[in-house]
Amino acid sequence: MADIALVDTSLRDGNQSLWGALGIDTAKTLSVAPLLERVGFKAIDFTTSTHMGVAVRYKREDPWERIRLTAAATPTTPLQFMSTGFRFISWETASPEFMALAFEVLARNGIRRFCLADPMNDAESNTVCAQAVKRAGGEFVIAALVFTLSPIHDDRHYAAAARKLAACPAVDAIYIKDPGGLLSPRRASTLIPAVKAEIGAKPLELHSHCTIGLGELLYMDAVDYGVSALQCASGAAADGISNPPSLRVAQNLRALGHTVSVDIAALTEVDRYFTRLAQAEGLPAGAPQPFDAAYLRHQLPGGMIGTMRRHLAEHRLSHLEGRVIEEMARVREELGWPIVMTPFSQILLMQAVLNVTGRERYEIVPDEAIRYALGRFGRPNVAIAPEVLERIESLPRTAELRAEPPMAPLAELRARLGRELSDEEFLLRATMPAAQVDAMRAAGPAARQYDPGSAPVMELLRRVLKLRNVAELSVVKSDFRLELRGAACRGARPA
Repeated sequence: MADIALVDTSLRDGNQSLWGALGIDTAKTLSVAPLLERVGFKAIDFTTSTHMGVAVRYKREDPWERIRLTAAATPTTPLQFMSTGFRFISWETASPEFMALAFEVLARNGIRRFCLADPMNDAESNTVCAQAVKRAGGEFVIAALVFTLSPIHDDRHYAAAARKLAACPAVDAIYIKDPGGLLSPRRASTLIPAVKAEIGAKPLELHSHCTIGLGELLYMDAVDYGVSALQCASGAAADGISNPPSLRVAQNLRALGHTVSVDIAALTEVDRYFTRLAQAEGLPAGAPQPFDAAYLRHQLPGGMIGTMRRHLAEHRLSHLEGRVIEEMARVREELGWPIVMTPFSQILLMQAVLNVTGRERYEIVPDEAIRYALGRFGRPNVAIAPEVLERIESLPRTAELRAEPPMAPLAELRARLGRELSDEEFLLRATMPAAQVDAMRAAGPAARQYDPGSAPVMELLRRVLKLRNVAELSVVKSDFRLELRGAACRGARPA
């Protein structure tokens, strides 16, 4: 029987998968951080550069402050930053010196564990990135083997990549990352032993999703094949298109005779917190999913499903979801079977939406799809379909992007943005619109406390403060009654 560790993904992947990366802010994070610390997780999957951008753009909160405060609240549980190759917030390919600074500043602010998931499954790129992380002061590096289904991603592909990663001293552990929840127990019975045979004593972790009902059963079998840590979410942030639920996974593994080194009482409190948060904020809770064989074709990861639905709804295109998903599978094959993860999941989805809503397919090709065809994200696994490549090459924009210069040197960027900036603010201003960073700074420090139980009361107060010309107001709940009359009501002002 195995001794299994858990990595919590609620704040990062659970939040992204089910809540479009918008459900968590600094106050909600800090309120649960002491509970997460008590559980005994191996690590907390905490943030990515994309989530840092969301903190600035939508929450007007300083992501560096969030990292620092949470790291202080979880001194024995490492916070993890996930990096998808040489990029930081912006989709622009970053220079090695820029990424070295980003890694250094992340480590300085409290990130101790760095997860490297190259979107091309390029082991050489991952090892270069791992070395940069260690030089920058990162304590622990875990490199990903991103699982997907395609004619070229067989067990030999993953074994070869695992061999290269394991040979790099800067890589401390390896994990199989299954963002689409595609890995079945049957496939795992050959894949995991093939990977284990190549990595020797280096630990192997597993990250999957419940999107088509495979993730939780996969976890039960994976520990028998040599996986030593499982990545799970908690409460309402788990299940559905998110990760397997940590409490249920722990209980089931123990029932099967394994040891899971966590505090179940504390884990139960974490589970309850995320469920109460979702109820208070009107966020969807993950629920068990049925098996859907059609999903094996388009493979849209859990995090992107939530994002896709939000974007389609914002543009009043929700009714096109089915057609977009079908088109996405077709686009993926035409572009040479890229793995459906950041940034390729966004590129494929954007192109699929444009193909569905345009007059003809590939009438419009976004810049990032052109950059992909130009090899800016690495070499495609197989050649792009000739007719699609011909269409891209014929676009005037392609010639412009082919001639665009690489990211400017750090010294030039600093001179342009302001030499007086801290490293933290410099990294944000180099990758985000100035107005968004200005708005974040103007908003001041983020709130630090959140109580799900107070959310309904606060919402009621916000509504009351918006009332005008009300002569009488009564609030009644069980044995409590509040009545306001006359001037007390007329004095209410909009929030």
